[in-house]
This record gives sequence, structure tokens and C-alpha cells, in this order.
Amino acid sequence: MTIGQSNFAQKTFEITTKNNVLVLETDKDNSLLLSYIGKKLKNTAEYSSIQSLDKYKPGSDDLFNKREAYIASGSLNLLEPALTVTHADGNKSTELTFSRVEEKQIDQNRKLTSIVLKDAKYNFEVSLHYLSYFNEDVIEQWVQIVHKEKGDVVLNKYASANLTLSGKKFFLKNHYSGWGREMRSEEQQLLHGIKTIDSKLGTRNNLLNSSSFMISIDQPATEDLGEVVAGSLEWTGNFRLDFETFDEYYLRLTAGINNFSGNYTLKPGEEFITPRFVYTYSANGKGIASRNLQNWARNYQLLEGMGERSTLLNNWETTYFDFNDEKLNHLIQDTKKLGVDVFLLDDGWFGNKFPRNNATAGLGDWQFNKQKLANGISALGKEATANGVKFGIWLEPEMVNPKSELYENHPDWIIRQPERKEYYMRNQLVLDLSNPKVQDFVFNTVDEVFKEVPDLAFIKWDCNSLIYNANSPTLKNQDHFYLEYVKGLNSVLERIRKKYPKIPMMLCAGGGTRVDYAALKYFTEFWPSDNTNPFDRIFIQWEYSYYFPSVAVDNHVTDMGKQPIKFKTDVAMMGKLGYDVKVNELDEKELLFSQNAVKIYNSIKDIVWHGQQYRLQDPYENKVAAISYVSETRDTAIIFNYYVSTLYNAKNAIPIKLKGLDPDKMYKIEEVNLYPGTTSPIDSQRSYSGDFLMTVGINPEADAGRTSVVLKVMTL
Repeated sequence: MTIGQSNFAQKTFEITTKNNVLVLETDKDNSLLLSYIGKKLKNTAEYSSIQSLDKYKPGSDDLFNKREAYIASGSLNLLEPALTVTHADGNKSTELTFSRVEEKQIDQNRKLTSIVLKDAKYNFEVSLHYLSYFNEDVIEQWVQIVHKEKGDVVLNKYASANLTLSGKKFFLKNHYSGWGREMRSEEQQLLHGIKTIDSKLGTRNNLLNSSSFMISIDQPATEDLGEVVAGSLEWTGNFRLDFETFDEYYLRLTAGINNFSGNYTLKPGEEFITPRFVYTYSANGKGIASRNLQNWARNYQLLEGMGERSTLLNNWETTYFDFNDEKLNHLIQDTKKLGVDVFLLDDGWFGNKFPRNNATAGLGDWQFNKQKLANGISALGKEATANGVKFGIWLEPEMVNPKSELYENHPDWIIRQPERKEYYMRNQLVLDLSNPKVQDFVFNTVDEVFKEVPDLAFIKWDCNSLIYNANSPTLKNQDHFYLEYVKGLNSVLERIRKKYPKIPMMLCAGGGTRVDYAALKYFTEFWPSDNTNPFDRIFIQWEYSYYFPSVAVDNHVTDMGKQPIKFKTDVAMMGKLGYDVKVNELDEKELLFSQNAVKIYNSIKDIVWHGQQYRLQDPYENKVAAISYVSETRDTAIIFNYYVSTLYNAKNAIPIKLKGLDPDKMYKIEEVNLYPGTTSPIDSQRSYSGDFLMTVGINPEADAGRTSVVLKVMTL
């Protein structure tokens, strides 16, 4: 359906989901305004009355702009814009007015609304795309820009979305990181001025700041109370999030690619499409907002989001770079003994002239090391098959060590400034993926591994360096570099997925610093952090759960931390379970426990991966952290309880209230994943109504002597 511009009367457009609505309207100047985002009204005819209630008009000493749906600079708006353009004649002003709207019902759940805005002076057009997911209460928003001016136009800023929120106060929950301390959380009131969260790192773009966030309106929201907007930018490159309060009662959110060193020259007739910004609104706290994003991700964005995942044993913390065929064959046998699906060969298997015996050499030379692997990775793949397990491998194909044949042979493939000192992170540089020859090299690197191991079952894709001295030896316009790098990476991933659509791939980047929903179109999962200390991981995994489903989160049992193996395993079960342990050094009880734990995990993993998640008790404020996953039928729930107090003899004195159950059903509760020789104080013979468990609760009896408790709640 298309609505033209013949009538300049107020027009109202509703982007509707199951519980929420985004209302856009034209005003008397034919500008497009965002007048409302929130709960749906029963009487939809009343949406047109909202705009008249806004008494703030531009032009006075205090008021600088209208609540436009997509703000262009150089005219009326004097605050932070979404769009800044230098037109072909050098003019830097843009005025966007409504032209037409197009609506397309993709299926019963998805509807695409595209609103076209035009500049009256210039032949310049911006299309605002809103893709609504009805059942998930989620909207994806992005922008398409095209022009037919007489010369090139330069896009100086080109955000994906503007949202204007109204309220008395605004509180931002955002996340900052460093290696080993990913997803540290802070929540702050947004006062006067503008707060910008961004990345200029080129790769590993969430290393310092996350591109996911939550905004609470009027007061800090809890899990179940308060208005919340949760958002995440779908972009693997440099990003920028602007939060600007204005006129006392409004917050303008602008999300998109970081325009740092990124002026984009757009030729006449050429289209520029921004990345998508995904967001959801909740009138009832952060928990619903999280579940909305998780359900959307599993159903539509995450590769194989509703599918299976493989448990694995990784050799990294067992051998590091020191291994050979004999050691690895023993580890393959340990994989079978443990009961997991895949043996993953990590870093160090490649390089001959410059053997990869440490992190300083060999990266980029993807031929198996003949001293370590006499028969190559193909023999390891066959050995895994002979032992009834699968084989996976580590790659870091975007990077290169200066001490490598690739560096010697192709200096023109490397990102660096000419005639300046090279700066390294982890002794490496980044390959120039804006170069099609480099794209071919990276694709062929993956393709050659498949030729060696046709039954390859898993790829751990790493990325350990930032981009210093950003410069492409082949690009004519260096302002396009950061964009073209990401486009090149995505092009490679598209080719890999076209040829190998089902291969599970872990997105890893020196820890958990490359986590975004654009990348997760191509990856089945991601590595949250190199910090696998289970105490720290409770907090790291908790924070990721605000935006990402557990099926996407890789958690490993390792030697890091002094906690018992049961605690480590129970924490790792809160996602996709893996191991990085010396199986041959486990004592009899530890091995028996681990073998049984894999079996128990296999019996509950579908609920953990695909059930509805409820954060029950916050680890920051309680002695026991608790999180649950409830099946879609509400017949079964898995509850993870972790003792996090450092106080002597502290106990969880009162019951933990469950969520998401059927109040009319009767349930029994059983403790699972017990350590050999221990008994549970939980009475598995008692029955409780769902109403009782959600109103009164259950005490998991977690304390200093029972530091982790896994409960299975089942209907009678």
C-alpha cells in the first residue's frame, strides 16, 4: 500500500506489535514526528490526539527543535543530528519532509513500514524502514539514503535511528569492558547535556563499551517494574550511541555507525544503507525487555537460534602451544571419555618457516605444522571419527604476525600507515579486508580446512587485534576505510555461509569484545570472556543475558579459579557447556561427576537454550544469585542458584520467588547435578502449586557448604 503526498493533512502511522506501538505523524509543515512509543491504546483513533498535547514548540529561548523522527542538521534542529550532509553544491543544510509511505506484510508476524522523506531543495531522499515483529514486541529500524544531485554528496553523519522518549527522568544502563572484565555494568541518571558511548577501535569494537543498552523512564526499572527501552546496534564496526536530554522532559537517542574518520562520498543514484538498530519497549521491567530480544534473536537473527549446539573439549588450557599428534590423540580419546561431542584444536597447529610455537609468529600461514602434526589435521579429523567424536579447529584469518610468510609476501595486504612505525596488539596486525584479494584469501583459508577435514564440525573464529594506524594500501578514499573493512568481512562470511551453511562457528575476539547481532547472523554462538573464573563468570553471563539468549553464550569449565568442579560446571551450564580441562588429571569422583554432568546437561539443555529466561535474584545485591529457564509449555523449569556471598556463614534466609510458571499447575522440585556421595536437602516428594512457588517461593539451601544448586521443577 502506498500513500502519496497530495493531501497535507495530518497523517498518522502506527508501527504495531503485540503489546506496543510506535506512532509517527506529520505536522503542519509536513515534517515527520515521533509522537509516541509505549503501550498500545485500546482506541487507536486516539493516537492522533497525542501531538496536540505537546506544548513545546521551537523558536523560543529554551526550545531548539521538533520531535522529528529522523533529525537532519543545518536548518531548524540545533541539537545532535542523526544526519549531516554536504550537498553537491557545498551546502550543509538538509530539510526532510514526508513524501510517501509503503507497507508490506511479510508474513503473519512481520510487517515492514517504509516512510520516504525528501528534501524540497535537493533531489535527496531518505527512507526510514521499520520492521516490526509482532509476537516478540521488537522493531528493527534502519535508513536508506539516495540522491540524484548533479555531483557527489558527502554523508558526514548517517545514524540508523532516532528515538525521542518522554518522561520526567531517564536512567541509562550501559556496559564497559576490558580484557577479562567484560560487561561491567553501570546505571546512571542522564542529566543535562549529551552522553556518547562509542567505539573507534576498528575491530573488537565492544572492547571498551558495549553497543547494547537499556533506558529506564522516570525511575530505574527493576526486573518486573518500570518502563524500559532496550536496544542493540547490529554492526560489527565502529559505533556511536548519543543520549541527549532536552526541553526538560525528553531524551533523544541516536544510534548508528560512528562517523569518526568516516565521511562517505555518495555518487548520484548510489544507495547507502545503514545497519539495523533493534529495540523493544517494556512497560513492566527489564525482564520482559530481555525476553523480547532473546525470542527475536532465536527466531530471526542468531544463526540456528532454534537449533542444536555441540558440547566440546578444547585443548588450549591443557597444552597451549605445546602439543603433537600423540598428545592430541589422547585428548580425542578424553573427549569420548568425558562424553562431549567435539574435540576442538586451538591455536598453534600451523606455520612452518615461522612455526606457531607462541603468539609472536606464524599467524597468517595456514599450513599445518609438520613437526607437531606429522600427518596433518586431516589425520586428526579421522582419529576423531574413529573415536566416535567430531573435530573442530581454531582460526584467526583476519590477522597476521609480522613474523610470517604472509607478511613477507604480501605487505600490501596489511592495514598500516606508510612510513610510520607499526604498532601491534598481541604481536599482530590486521589484514585489509577492504581488498577483494584479501577477502579471497580469508575465504580460501576456511575452504582449505574443509578440504583437509570434510567432516569439520566446529570453527572457533578469533580476532585479537585492534586497528592501529588505519589505512588501506588499495582504497582510494580512506574516509571509506572503516566501512569497507566491515563490508569486506561480511562479504567473506556470506560466502562461507553460502558454501557451509550449517557449520557451527564461535565468535571469539580476545574475550567477549565482538558481540553484536550483525555478526551473529553468521555465528551460532560467542565467547563471552577469557575470564573463566566461575565467580566472575556469574556476573559476566548475567549481564550478557540482558540482550543475548543463552543458546548463543559459550561457557567452559576450566582450571581457572579455586572453586570445586561442581560449582564451575553449574555456572557453565547457564548457556552452552564446554570443557577446557585436563581430563586425565581429574580424580575418580571428579571424572564421574563430569561424565554425569554432561548427561544431565544433555537432558535439560533444550530448556536452557530455548526456554524463557527469568532473572530471579541479582548477584550484586544478594547472597545467592538465581536465574531460571522455563519451557514454553510451562511444564518444566531449570533454576541455577549460585552462592556469591563473601561473608562468613551467610545463608539465603528467605525463599526465592519463581517466575513464569502456570499458577494452576502442581509441581515437584528435584535437585540435579549432585556431586557423587552427596545428598540433597530438597524434598523431591513434596508438591507445590505454581501460584505458591511464584508467590512464596522455594529456598535452594545454597550456602558456603552448598555453593551451587541446580533445581529441576516439573509438573506432576
